Amino acid sequence: MKNLSRRLTLTLALGGALAASAAAFAVAADKDLIVFDWSGYEDPSFHPKYVEKNGDSPTFAFFGDEDEAFEKVRSGFKADLGHPCSQSVTKWREAGLLQPLDTSKITGWKDLNPGIMAMKNLATTEDGKAWFMPWDWGNTQLTYNSSKIDAKDVQSLKAFADPKFKGRVSIGDNVDDAYALASLAIGLRDWTKMTDDQFKQASDFLRQVHKNVRSYWTDTTDIVQLLSGGEVDLAWAWNDATVQSVKAGVPIKSVKDTNEGISTWVCGYVLFKDAPGNVDKAYDYLNAINDPETAKVLVKDWGYGQANAKGMAGVDQAILKEKGYDDVQKFVDKTLFQSPLPSDLKLKMIAEFEKIKAGY
Repeated sequence: MKNLSRRLTLTLALGGALAASAAAFAVAADKDLIVFDWSGYEDPSFHPKYVEKNGDSPTFAFFGDEDEAFEKVRSGFKADLGHPCSQSVTKWREAGLLQPLDTSKITGWKDLNPGIMAMKNLATTEDGKAWFMPWDWGNTQLTYNSSKIDAKDVQSLKAFADPKFKGRVSIGDNVDDAYALASLAIGLRDWTKMTDDQFKQASDFLRQVHKNVRSYWTDTTDIVQLLSGGEVDLAWAWNDATVQSVKAGVPIKSVKDTNEGISTWVCGYVLFKDAPGNVDKAYDYLNAINDPETAKVLVKDWGYGQANAKGMAGVDQAILKEKGYDDVQKFVDKTLFQSPLPSDLKLKMIAEFEKIKAGY
């Protein structure tokens, strides 16, 4: 999921018990609740009912990617809630970083999208325990400058490796999105079943893409600047990159119906095992962001869907159509869902992606 950095944040040196986690970026507010999140999700429009009840927003600390967040928490960083995505939940849970959620305290738990809730080993485990409240979901998709690239030239994800786009491409500095792209490009939509041969094919494809990459983007601000400034014309990016670029007046379009499809991710919130704050406020926050009204902000302003099906049903149909959520089923059959990966496969991807970016 996903870094939505829009504003300046304060840098706090975390000393004492937090020394092992080095430094984190934080916005201090309600000291009784610390949310460890992607930058941008501190937006008060996501949690107005929390502020209404508690008088202020929670304190937010930020991470750049989930592997970084995992290492910080494992090294001793303390927070109450975290915001991982589907492919990382199993890893965080198996490492003993989480405690189960009390779903009786989460208003609207039964309204969560049945398709998302059915994803194996995500929200719940086979023993019936709940570990993850899905909240935001969206796509990583082919995104391009329509004033510089003809639509017919980007109907296939193989365009990312086409030599004519040398120096004009950007993909995320993110192993999950990178291998989602590569998996789709080689015709694989269930990456949990990736064979050794398919792993090699996917890695070889990324090596070809690397030859065209001008820059690996790190967050939404980064890729929007690259697209809006004309530094790149073709990107593998999240929904909000298109939304923000269009707001900036740049003719950026996204393609959900490429020959090979798109990738879909689901992110949400977990309760850390050693949460130091007020657990009641943690549930206040979960209830605030799961409120159906939040869907209107998430879809319109960010281009993402809310996991609360009741919330999505309340969004204006014209806005759903504009953002591509009016008929989700039309592209589901060509989607790679970023389901939790086997730990050994994820480690292979991480190691190989670092080699690829280094030119090896």
